[in-house]
Amino acid sequence: MATNQTEVPPPLQDVPTAKEKRYDRQLRLWGAAGQIALEETHIILVNNGPGVTGIETLKNLVLPGIGQFSIIDPALVSEADLGVHFFLDDSSLGKFRADETVKLLMELNPDAKGQAIKEPLETFIAKDKVFTPYTLILVAAPIDPAILSTIQKHASALQIPMFYVHSLGYYSHFSVQLPEAFPIVDTHPDPTATTDLRALKPWPALQAFAREKTTGIDKMSAHDKGHIPYICLLLHYLAVWQEQHGGKVPDTYKEKQEFRDSYVRKGSPDEENFDEACAAVLKSLNPPTPSSTVRDILGAPEAKELNATSSPFWLIANAIQQFYSNHGELPLPGAVPDMKAQSADYIRLQNIYKTKAREDSTEVIKTVRQLEKSTGRSPKLAIDEKEVENFCKGAAHIHLVRGRPLQIVQATEPIRFADRAKALMFDLTNPESLIGEYIAFLAWDQFVATHTTSANDMGGEGVRVPGSDELEFEADKEKMIGIAHKIVDSLINEAGDRIGDPEYTEIKENIAKICIEMVRAGGGELHNIASLTGGLIAQEVIKVITKQYTPVDNTCLFDGIASRTYVLRV
Repeated sequence: MATNQTEVPPPLQDVPTAKEKRYDRQLRLWGAAGQIALEETHIILVNNGPGVTGIETLKNLVLPGIGQFSIIDPALVSEADLGVHFFLDDSSLGKFRADETVKLLMELNPDAKGQAIKEPLETFIAKDKVFTPYTLILVAAPIDPAILSTIQKHASALQIPMFYVHSLGYYSHFSVQLPEAFPIVDTHPDPTATTDLRALKPWPALQAFAREKTTGIDKMSAHDKGHIPYICLLLHYLAVWQEQHGGKVPDTYKEKQEFRDSYVRKGSPDEENFDEACAAVLKSLNPPTPSSTVRDILGAPEAKELNATSSPFWLIANAIQQFYSNHGELPLPGAVPDMKAQSADYIRLQNIYKTKAREDSTEVIKTVRQLEKSTGRSPKLAIDEKEVENFCKGAAHIHLVRGRPLQIVQATEPIRFADRAKALMFDLTNPESLIGEYIAFLAWDQFVATHTTSANDMGGEGVRVPGSDELEFEADKEKMIGIAHKIVDSLINEAGDRIGDPEYTEIKENIAKICIEMVRAGGGELHNIASLTGGLIAQEVIKVITKQYTPVDNTCLFDGIASRTYVLRV
């Protein structure tokens, strides 16, 4: 039959949009859902001091496409700014720094909308519900601790994530304050950790397929035997093992070695699929038991005490817990790793796992609907089935961050570590730790707190940072070291140890060196350190915004001299 020349064949595949082309690489990292979350984000940067790191952070967020950003910065551009700010030029001199940086940041990505706020911070934060429009707050040091405390209270009340940022010379630091319960489903674990074939708890369809593919295995041709999917080999030889061991499966390391070497390996030692089966023995012959971390999340009070305002995460967690209680296992993820097999057999195997995964998620969805009804949740807020399915796939790797408030240094109050004191003592005595840098930053904050005056008294500055006055350098250095040593003594005392132990002398000497370096910086930022730190912060901000991967919990330090990072929970 002749082809109709007027008919146009359909395209073989959808043509990617301009946005998909622009954001192709990042879409592979966090997907369409993550990109939408970025585009719906409005970040506010409270910029102080040189303010380089905050702007560098925004640069790394504007490029991937955050929807909106605001910068509150009443400062005018000075000659000193031109030496460290990449987003300022000679024409910016004497103009509002917020206006100039917003203008140049918006040139990076027309999709991002920026706003400059030149109002003094004191009057800005005094407004009612001033942070309501924002989804995340970035605060750059130095800052009056009273103002920082007010911002923190706003963030806590609105459950808005907040980042507090330092950058001084060769050192930088940022702390993250997340909501009290910050759950993450898409943790993106290593692919090798997500394989769940249920070799010890096969369901009827999988058992039937395995029997079909291994029947008469000893009489098969080399070609057919060499193309049996390795999960079928495992199930076949497990049945043989159980017949010879009273129905018991190999559960100790020694038994698994024996099973691998004396059963699977002898079946056909030169075939690739048998090699795959042998390699999978130790990791596949384990009961599908969730980790203690996952069990803790599923049994958390928020998952048990549901109400009409409970978040979707906790309703689904409750439903998953019920599934686990009923079946002794989590919902099947449904993914099948690559394995040597005939294409038709591999497709059938994939369908068997996908069908079981759909059945499991359907049961969980049914439970979720019952929970929605029993808690009085509005039908308009019904949880999307795809969200439940995604939770089921990643149930074995969910993560929960219990957010802690920022440690804000006050001028008249001693620094306390409370319940974290004993844990931080390990870091204090660990030579690989950067806790000394963190203590030095606390000392720097306390110096600033004790030298903060009203903006009118300081001619618009409001704070004095250590080292900013050359005539006071030696005095500032001694004050910083003295404050830092008091902080160390307080930590040791809270942890129940003896302050005078000789091992702490060297620790204090090292912290003193860091303090001297910070005073020498005079509150200044180095652009290369600020740029690198801005990248680190932006990475963590994206994790928080998209609720994917696992964010820093809760303090990250960077030593530009040794080129090292370290994470503390304080």
